[in-house]
Amino acid sequence: MNKGSAASLTHFAPGANERLKYWVIFSIGVGNFMSTMDASIVNTLMPEMARSLHASIAAIEWVMTIYLLVVSGLLLAFGRIGDLRGHKSVYVGGYAVFLVSSAMCGLSPTVHWLIFSRALQAVASAMMFANSPAIVTSTFPPSERGRALGMQAALTYIGYGAGPPLGGLLATHFGWRSVFFINVPIALIGIFLSHRVIAHDTPDTRGPKFDYLGALLIFVGLFGLLLALNQGYGWGWTSARTLSILLGSLVVLVIFVWVERRQEHPMLDLSLFSSGVFSGSVFSSLMNYSANAAVYFIIPFYLLAGRKVSPQHAGFILAALPVMSIVLTPISGALSDRIGSRKPTVAGMLVLTIGLLLLARVSQTVPLWHVTAALVVCGVGFGFFVTPNNSRLLGAAPRNRQGIASGVLAEARCVGMVLGVGISGAIYTTVLHHRGADAVPLAASHALKAIAILTTIAMFTSWMEGESKGDVTVATVE
Repeated sequence: MNKGSAASLTHFAPGANERLKYWVIFSIGVGNFMSTMDASIVNTLMPEMARSLHASIAAIEWVMTIYLLVVSGLLLAFGRIGDLRGHKSVYVGGYAVFLVSSAMCGLSPTVHWLIFSRALQAVASAMMFANSPAIVTSTFPPSERGRALGMQAALTYIGYGAGPPLGGLLATHFGWRSVFFINVPIALIGIFLSHRVIAHDTPDTRGPKFDYLGALLIFVGLFGLLLALNQGYGWGWTSARTLSILLGSLVVLVIFVWVERRQEHPMLDLSLFSSGVFSGSVFSSLMNYSANAAVYFIIPFYLLAGRKVSPQHAGFILAALPVMSIVLTPISGALSDRIGSRKPTVAGMLVLTIGLLLLARVSQTVPLWHVTAALVVCGVGFGFFVTPNNSRLLGAAPRNRQGIASGVLAEARCVGMVLGVGISGAIYTTVLHHRGADAVPLAASHALKAIAILTTIAMFTSWMEGESKGDVTVATVE
């Protein structure tokens, strides 16, 4: 079909139509795999990067921190740009920026160059994360939305799981720079596939203008808020620096809400949150990712510092969680297509809460198989919750707001992860401060119990949300 022409996917022959839809999932999956694998690899190789670049620990930590802050601050903006300018163009553009920035990371002569290149990678990831769910929901009919989002989520978890072992293998044989260069061929494949198979959504040049003031305010507000939450346990939660940044960011976010309510075409359509299904799904997603991050943050401390197991052994134990999520996210998505999203999300949050309470029984003598089994239960909970909840959130947003809804969903993930680490880290360090270094199991237990309280609340909000069968109009193809 010639460029510029638009036709519904239903104009394709049924067999070709089906094949095209799954090629779209694969092209999106390549991007999710690449970006999540890259993030998990970088986190494990920071000591080696610091040694090679002669950087301090404080400086090398910004390689991870700047990525998180920038991607979080830009998700909503790129979701809105996708709604206005076309999801495909923004998504493929993200691939291109990720390719260039990955090469820049691999060629970095100093830690400051590496930090700058990671900030560019974060821009690329925001472009992709904010638009990929919208592309999936516009390609598949509502009756298949859960299954499609489940397959997308499974590929994301594969990236998280494959990152550390693949990164270790590459770094051992080719050096740490190779973990960035490997993104170049992957991105080229993704660009080729995405250009060929993703539906072309022609932007409406006569439509609303982009809200630059709103984009600036939300970036500054979220950047400051997440910076304070991310660094609070290191700076001190009551320190002048933490409190001033936290207060300043909250003031900016309040101004953002005030401005958006008066904009004719706001960057973030606050009316979305008037839907109980949408706002409840956002809250539940926030709590889910808080729990996920808390487990990944606390359990390694428990295993390595509290039980003195080897890093390799700890890695095998922790792998129980993502493996279960990889298996169950497509299943829960297909199930939600058949019975609705309400029951799977509530069941998933219930199982997750049980898993957290089982993990909270950690002690100096509890068998390690108990920890592994509890992580399996958590993985089952994550796997059953994520896809139906994402489907419900996106189904509650109208078609012309799918990009911003995708951005809100990705934002909930980022903010939830920072919040989970912040809460669990504060409780963990406080207990150790008062009880001593030998109280690692006790500190881990208290932190996990606190997170379990949050997931219990989210379980009830998930039940109260109701169902969403929002119709997503099928997109057009070049």
